[in-house]
Amino acid sequence: MPTFKQRVFLTLAVTLLASLCGVSLGYWEGRTTILQLTTVRLDQDVERVSKEADRYLGESRAVLAAMNASTYKPCSSEELVYFRALLFESKYLKDVGRMHEGKIDCSADLSALARPRPLPQADFLLQDGTAIYKNLDVYRGDDDEVVTLQMGDSYVVFRSANMLQLGTELDHFTETVVDGPTHHIGLLRGEALEADPTILTADGQTRRGNTLFSTRCSTRGLTCVTGSISIPEAMSDNQVELIVFMVLGGVSFGLLGMIVSIIYRRSRGLEQQLRRAIKRDKLRLVYQPVVDLETRRIVGAEALVRWTDEDGFSMSPEVFVKLAEERGFISEITQLILRQCLRDFAPTLRNCPGFRLNINVTASDLADHSFLPTLARALEAAEVPTQRLGIEITESGTARQQIAMDTILQLRRRGHRVYIDDFGTGYSSLAYLQDLAIDAIKIDRAFTKAIGTEAVTVAILPQILSMAEALNLQVVVEGIETTEQARYFSGGGKHFLAQGWLFGHPYPAEAFLQLLAEDQKIATDDPPPDVPVAETAADPAC
Repeated sequence: MPTFKQRVFLTLAVTLLASLCGVSLGYWEGRTTILQLTTVRLDQDVERVSKEADRYLGESRAVLAAMNASTYKPCSSEELVYFRALLFESKYLKDVGRMHEGKIDCSADLSALARPRPLPQADFLLQDGTAIYKNLDVYRGDDDEVVTLQMGDSYVVFRSANMLQLGTELDHFTETVVDGPTHHIGLLRGEALEADPTILTADGQTRRGNTLFSTRCSTRGLTCVTGSISIPEAMSDNQVELIVFMVLGGVSFGLLGMIVSIIYRRSRGLEQQLRRAIKRDKLRLVYQPVVDLETRRIVGAEALVRWTDEDGFSMSPEVFVKLAEERGFISEITQLILRQCLRDFAPTLRNCPGFRLNINVTASDLADHSFLPTLARALEAAEVPTQRLGIEITESGTARQQIAMDTILQLRRRGHRVYIDDFGTGYSSLAYLQDLAIDAIKIDRAFTKAIGTEAVTVAILPQILSMAEALNLQVVVEGIETTEQARYFSGGGKHFLAQGWLFGHPYPAEAFLQLLAEDQKIATDDPPPDVPVAETAADPAC
């Protein structure tokens, strides 16, 4: 069996391993989330840039159409005034002018040239005949990239600086155009991206290798804008978020691992611990006084089983008794309780005819054919009269009615008083109690606790007491903690027994027997009026 330190070490090891798994899963979950969000943001940014490109291309085509429709003499002063008006009203354009036979003749900015400037060959020629020139020397400044569009004898010039900082949302972007005659894909603006041509010329998002791409093409079919970001860049830009995911994953899985480890170890080990405790007689009993409410004298006790597991945790009887019943060894606990009770109280039970000790049994005990013979042998060996040992059965234990009825009848025939414990919380009805033929009911503490409140259970309590009186059943009230609760059941000519912290907590056997002796001495020294001392004197053995 592992020691406590070994169990702690194993739990910590499982917790650490779970934390490492959590960090790893947190990293991959964070990475996946970050890449998804990065793809969405990239696509949104590309869409904004593409729409802006649509606008400047649309403006360029509109101005070119207006220039080609001019009725003025080419490069005349009137036409230049007209061109300047068009330029002034535009948002993106740097200059507009006339070309003829491969030379620039005039422009709104340059006016009429004395010597026409020769043009290089167009970089791109679109299907509709529009020619595109990149960075004409006559317009190019220091670092200012310019793009020129020619349609007919008219041309327009625009530059990046005039396009509302187009593309600044993107770490890496390119604007591409497809040459009409050759169908080659060319770079119009931005940086050259190493990507498959299909990525640069078709709408959509994709991932190739270690890079995310998003492309949006102009609705006019002129250019496509592609944005990209490498996965290492995305991770670096979102480093804090990734760390948060990893920390949350590590903490969450660490806690989960610890909880699962503890639950698993306890669920797997609790049964074995309990079996060892039973075998080594490690379960202990405490005894809670049962008093007569009128005289406040102790007339009995209820034996309550307690267990502290190997880790030092005090386990609730509801937990380990239920476990033993489910796993089929509840009879071992019942036999242990019986042995300890008789070991602790046999002399008292033999010599105090007014004192009764109650033990609790389960539904499985009632159905166990060895229960009654074992009980009889133990009482005979201890020379304890059957009348001195009461049997308490929970309402859930009476759910299997026929088995309960048969066992209860045999118990009563042998002289045991039979109690229904926690009455009012389970299966009882008037007809049911008549069939079971019990001696007493124990009012559940939930009803006692409701006294002095407006709870519904208070309204039910008088009906329960009337039912008990009609069936001639003794009533034991559990959970009395205040004088108000005790006063509620006192008087009225009814004889109730009670137990609760007002009259005493559960005590170990030695402490309880001392308390009983003191109570018996008080009864001897101060008998009730009109009652002979001889009838109240305690047996010296009590």
